Amino acid sequence: MATHQSRGRRAILFTVDVEEFDTAVEFGHDIPLGEQVAVSTKGLKLVADCFDTVGACTTLFTTANYALHEPTLVQHLARKHEIASHGYYHTTFEPADLLTSRLALEKLLNRPVTGFRRARMGFVDPNDVREAGYAYNSSLHPTWLPGRYNHWGEPRHPFREMNIWQIPASVTPTLRLPLFWLSLKNFPFALYKQLCRQTLQADGFLNLYVHPWEFTDLSAYDKIPTYVRRYSRDMLLDRVKNLLLYLKPFGEFSTMGEFVQQLSSTPH
Repeated sequence: MATHQSRGRRAILFTVDVEEFDTAVEFGHDIPLGEQVAVSTKGLKLVADCFDTVGACTTLFTTANYALHEPTLVQHLARKHEIASHGYYHTTFEPADLLTSRLALEKLLNRPVTGFRRARMGFVDPNDVREAGYAYNSSLHPTWLPGRYNHWGEPRHPFREMNIWQIPASVTPTLRLPLFWLSLKNFPFALYKQLCRQTLQADGFLNLYVHPWEFTDLSAYDKIPTYVRRYSRDMLLDRVKNLLLYLKPFGEFSTMGEFVQQLSSTPH
């Protein structure tokens, strides 16, 4: 296993996991697939507009199921952003989904799909990722989330494994505080911005992720815990815009694919 810390320009990877809104189902709401897709679509359009406003390009990890329900929107977003795979469905996963999701997205977009992130940052065998034809995997969250996983001892920086680039989600140095979507919502915002900047400057990259459904009005889904529903819709859009403008002087917005090309071309 070869490790590698990014050098050169600092990369800001503010990624989006585009999926059916099955979080509502997970917490006890019985909503049809059409509503799950519609909620995510509404939020995806809003956050995409936010990216346009600040001049940010990014990687959208989308399930094939979502993309096939919203082909025109995904094709439109692919003009500016990288589309990568988030599996075939968000609720279930099996190794065969690695290949079937990639092929479905490539057929839709008529271009290669080189990246993968598993739903809920689950483990994926690097051999399976390689055999399915991907160049990178961004499914590792190197921290401890009670009830989910404990990846405290895993690398914080990009590394090659089985000829695949593993791009971990960002956590702070030393304490490994997660900087993911729940932190964006629940940390004091001034502290969160500072932690993101410090991590970007220390590591040379910042890999964050959010979900489109977060940018919609979630008040009707009252079975979802408050810590998940808080700062949704306009308040969260304002936070994202503020964060990206704050970070912009300290790095460059990048797609994951561009970042991996940079890693591959850097001597190590």
